[in-house]
Amino acid sequence: MNPKKYWDLLTIIVLSIILDVLIFYAPDSLLRKFLGLTFVLFFPGYVFITALFPNRPELDNLERLALSFGLSIAIVPLIGLGLNYTPWGIRLIPILVSLTIFNIAFATIAIYRRAKAFEPWVPWITLERIKDELEWESSSRLDKALTVILIIAIITSIGTLGYVVTHPKPGEAFTEFYILGPDGIADNYPTELKAGQNGTVIIGIVNHEHRNVTYYVQIWQVNLTWDNRTNTTVIHEMYPMPGWFNVTLPSIPVNIEGNWTPQFETNYTFSIDKPGRWQVWFLLFKDDEPELPPAPADGNYAETEARNLILEAINGTVQSLKLNVDVKP
Repeated sequence: MNPKKYWDLLTIIVLSIILDVLIFYAPDSLLRKFLGLTFVLFFPGYVFITALFPNRPELDNLERLALSFGLSIAIVPLIGLGLNYTPWGIRLIPILVSLTIFNIAFATIAIYRRAKAFEPWVPWITLERIKDELEWESSSRLDKALTVILIIAIITSIGTLGYVVTHPKPGEAFTEFYILGPDGIADNYPTELKAGQNGTVIIGIVNHEHRNVTYYVQIWQVNLTWDNRTNTTVIHEMYPMPGWFNVTLPSIPVNIEGNWTPQFETNYTFSIDKPGRWQVWFLLFKDDEPELPPAPADGNYAETEARNLILEAINGTVQSLKLNVDVKP
């Protein structure tokens, strides 16, 4: 077998394998991003169209090029759709393995079909072949000018796409804020206590803000009701609970492939001495903690400006969590 006759298909096989290696050992390299583009947008359609039409007269070069891009855009989503109905799902490794198998399988079929073809199409780019393909010599000045403009537009589009891929926009900035039960799961919360009895939760924070952030956590004991006549929240009692804290965390990337792991967690134990239906509010502030008005004589902040913190938490303008606690005598 003459390798020159199959250089394009052998190159795709080798580059597909190289991309697999780069993803595991150099995931942030520029080469990985470039190969990833061609791996998704060109290779699948190229090997597929070459396997279907191995003979030169069947398609011209421009048709093969256009179909290679067009079919790639059609094939890759279909493979993803198929993976969606498998136990592996649409994840990096299943997609990578599936596309690699597809590229290698159809490249092998294309090699076999080209070997049997009566007039095999073998891509070989030279200046003379480009001129013949574009019918350069017989074209008018206007046609030549339009051809040059089209080529510049294509090169510019490819360059722009490459820049966008190699300089992606940062993902959405957000913070994970959660509470868990004492067993470390979202269950068995201390929602029913006796007066003075301790309850324990786990407070967790994960920073995805793309910068270091100092977080301030306030915990409030609140008694409130909803007034149906005025459609407003009425705060009757509001007391600061002990255990307020702050912590500075570096930003970590969102990991959608591996198992989720916590960044910061701390146990918080509280008790409520006064029977009734209470709400324990956990408020999260970034970078700066809001100032509180002077403490009232009875410690109840319900009639002070601090009540706006709870109202803002209810409206969603302050990141917060709430635990309903029924305290028995």
